Amino acid sequence: MERTNIQANRNNEQHSGYKVFTRPGENPLPLRTYIENARHIVILGHNNPDGDAVGATMAMYAYLKSWGKSSRVVYPNRYAKNLAWMDPDRIAVNFLENHDETAALIAECDLLLIMDFNRVSRAEGLAPLLEDKKAARIMIDHHPEPDKHWFDLGFSNTKISSTCELLYRIFHQELDPAFINPHVCDCLYAGISTDTGSFSYSCAHKELFTTIADLIARGLDTVKVHQRIFDNFAENRMRLLGCCLGERLIVKPEYQTAYMYLTDADMKRYNYQPGDTEGIVNYGLSIAGIRFAAFFTQKEKRIRMSFRSQGDIDVNLFAKEHFGGGGHKNASGGHCFESMEATIAKFERVLPDFYRNVISRSKPS
Repeated sequence: MERTNIQANRNNEQHSGYKVFTRPGENPLPLRTYIENARHIVILGHNNPDGDAVGATMAMYAYLKSWGKSSRVVYPNRYAKNLAWMDPDRIAVNFLENHDETAALIAECDLLLIMDFNRVSRAEGLAPLLEDKKAARIMIDHHPEPDKHWFDLGFSNTKISSTCELLYRIFHQELDPAFINPHVCDCLYAGISTDTGSFSYSCAHKELFTTIADLIARGLDTVKVHQRIFDNFAENRMRLLGCCLGERLIVKPEYQTAYMYLTDADMKRYNYQPGDTEGIVNYGLSIAGIRFAAFFTQKEKRIRMSFRSQGDIDVNLFAKEHFGGGGHKNASGGHCFESMEATIAKFERVLPDFYRNVISRSKPS
């Protein structure tokens, strides 16, 4: 079963509304009823929670608190320090550092609100606790290809900027906007601004700015949120960025491509903390003539990759085909379990074909 939101048929609109799906063959309750009937709610974000994941989970937590419903927020691992302001009560718990408490919360809950991811594998180490959990599972997410069999109810729009923008619409159309307080607004804006690269991509639709205007009217302080996220880094993070730009930047103008990398030794040298590499990949696209950027980071035996692009260049397909990943058309990720040298060699080996078949044929933004 697939339908549009409860107010209007918007399946054919590029940016308005969202699709609602259910597990095949089942007739779910409305979202409001799931929340009203729940006694123990867990709001779950993905591994390495970014601004959109923390923004969406904390916005939902603050919204439910305003409604008078208690809940807890759970992540597979720790969020970055510059996002901690969204959790003023320090109610979030992460599985990596608190196995027993996290397991107890998951075991007790009767409603899982899963934000900003659409497959249980994105919970990584936490996934085994979730796979067979007998609780209602509701997804709110903007990534493509959700696992529809795993959720009782899902809200999806892959054309939208962020899960936070989607959540704003759900508050209005499925729930009650009266419970949107200023902290909810700040959290929603945090997710929108980070998942658009400070409004440099995935933001060319007027509804987004109508949303922001309404959040400002409800108490959003855009300057305060920007400062807390983007002007709140440790000195070591700035030096790590300097290492990327000064020592680890490779430019391939013949392929309109630039990439950077950080080894495990680099990360240790600059005392890497979660979130320190967030957004660094975007610097490659700041170079004139560059339309495809990649960023490689090493942690022990795993290389994580971030890909960004401009215009019609689909890095989601590139990530899926070559590096077991995926994401959005202009922003995706992947991974590799080889050495940094082998991973970069593979990237450079497949790059000419990607340039010839995709980059050179795509329209500039």
